[in-house]
Amino acid sequence: MQKKVLGTLFILIALIGWGPFRIIQWVQFDRQCEGYLKRAADANTVELAKKQLQVALAYIEKNHLTRGYTSIIYQTPDEDIGFWHANIQASLDELNTISPQASQLEKSNMLLKLRETLIDHSSSGVEVTVPPGISVFPNNIGVAAWSLISLVLAALGVWLFYLGTQEKYRQKRKMWQ
Repeated sequence: MQKKVLGTLFILIALIGWGPFRIIQWVQFDRQCEGYLKRAADANTVELAKKQLQVALAYIEKNHLTRGYTSIIYQTPDEDIGFWHANIQASLDELNTISPQASQLEKSNMLLKLRETLIDHSSSGVEVTVPPGISVFPNNIGVAAWSLISLVLAALGVWLFYLGTQEKYRQKRKMWQ
């Protein structure tokens, strides 16, 4: 019985720690940055798009998401935070160059260009362009280690639970013999 309790405890520790942390980090990033990037992409006026980009960039700069990579083992271009930040900043700079007297066609073209910069079209639908793992940056290594430890704890918990179950059946078998 002790093995089953210990196994259950290990599984709970693994799930309760890492899972909620990742969810909270993802929600905070979505609410304070990614959501504003999406709103900028959806904006119908240059002024509205600028306001949304400014909010997102303020969060990016406040949280030092201006350089580095989100990857742990090897670096790929989609994980380059510096490029991502520079691209968003360049988009805002371009929006700031549009004069209020610009034609509607010029403004529409700029908004289309902004949308293409901020949005990716994938097999799962439309997504905001952000480096994978950005919500936990710069703690990606720590979070990866934490997830590995949680995985080992969960596997150990399942194994202990299984052993505890088998022990119970062995005891019943001995009783019937």
